[in-house]
Amino acid sequence: MSFFRITLHRSAIGLPKRTRGVLAALGLHRRSQVVFHPVSAQFAGMIMKVKELVRVEEVDRAMTKRELYESRRPDPGFYVERPSRNRVAGVVGSGPGAGAGSGAIGSSGSGEGEEIRL
Repeated sequence: MSFFRITLHRSAIGLPKRTRGVLAALGLHRRSQVVFHPVSAQFAGMIMKVKELVRVEEVDRAMTKRELYESRRPDPGFYVERPSRNRVAGVVGSGPGAGAGSGAIGSSGSGEGEEIRL
């Protein structure tokens, strides 16, 4: 059995009460909320009424809340890249008034960012 995966993409603020009622009937109340409904003419008609506000995919099975949460989590061991301390200090010491021989602090760094593993 196939399911519609319906995600509320746009807000319903300022829209007619009838349109907000269709979203409520689909079970959508917050942006980025995801609901699953079986593929049927009834739900297809409701989706067509609010097609500008939602994103729809056809999936094989409905996911549980826990599965949705796990699908949004980033992979473990991702990297956050930030400029190295040497480069930041070099930027501070080399202003428009500093000449080539002014002894800018930290100018010996290679200029590449350092990786921090979380």
